[in-house]
Amino acid sequence: MSGYTPIRILPGEGIEVLDQTLLPHEERYLRLDTVAGVAEAIRSLRVRGAPLLGVTGACGMAIAGEERGAGPEALAQAATELKATRPTAVDLGAMVDEALTAAGEAGGEGERRAALWGFAERALTRQRERDAALARHGRELPGLEGAVLTHCNTGGLATGGEGTALAVIAEAWRSGRIERCYATETRPLLQGARLTMWELGALGIPGTLLPDTAAASLIASGQVSAVITGADRIAANGDGANKVGTYGLAAVAARHGVPFYLAAPLSTFDANTPSGEAIPIEFRGEDEVGGFGDERWSPDGGGVYNPAFDVTPAELIAGIVCESGVLRPPYGPAIAALTAQNVDG
Repeated sequence: MSGYTPIRILPGEGIEVLDQTLLPHEERYLRLDTVAGVAEAIRSLRVRGAPLLGVTGACGMAIAGEERGAGPEALAQAATELKATRPTAVDLGAMVDEALTAAGEAGGEGERRAALWGFAERALTRQRERDAALARHGRELPGLEGAVLTHCNTGGLATGGEGTALAVIAEAWRSGRIERCYATETRPLLQGARLTMWELGALGIPGTLLPDTAAASLIASGQVSAVITGADRIAANGDGANKVGTYGLAAVAARHGVPFYLAAPLSTFDANTPSGEAIPIEFRGEDEVGGFGDERWSPDGGGVYNPAFDVTPAELIAGIVCESGVLRPPYGPAIAALTAQNVDG
């Protein structure tokens, strides 16, 4: 685990989250003790990353038990509010539903509140264990050597543990396989520039930042041997939704014979979504485009197209790394077996 944590659980009281909208210039923790506060933090990307959204959602349910009471109707309403904040990442909704189940299996209100906090703490511990296993499985991926390219942010800031794709990169770097990591800026909110470059520095990994528009040229130049990203939802056939721009990276990588990998925990696999066409894509506000923060550089009056995610078809993915190992195409049977095992286990 790195020297920072994006979330701190305070059972019976609330949580503290590292406000990722302020990084890298300021490291400020926010105290959240209401469902509305948790929902706002998720919606505004103060806390983000599919696995960490799942943990935060579980914490939000525990906070609901303290704030509104742990009755079935109050918890169901809180679950609806939390799941509506960001629809693409499957972890959020799944963990909120699991928290509801944990509460439903307890007795009176006191027992339900204790069950919710216990579930939230176990969810964070489990995620950290998953991250460590995923990183070990991914460090020997073919092509993960020399220099690699990643997109958006997939380190500890995105999971609460070591991360997904960035954890794999870190393991490969520690073993001497990787010498440098290229990171896209990841417009419009610059998660790569602000967060990934910050984490690479914290890990001691040499990093090079590039505009999103330079990624195709970098891949074509032969300077990177692999592309690896995270995922917010992986459909039953292996199609993967991730930060918008991922599909383009995968397509260009395929054109130039560079392997493209996804790294994500089993909680990100959605056996109930048959293919990428059925994955709901979140669209975000106009204020995120044509400027950053309070600074605007685009004139008023034009329209904005601002999807937060796109879907990479399974045929472009060379492998999917999870805590159980590395999946290879065809993905359907392997994903079905793993998700069934995850439910049964």
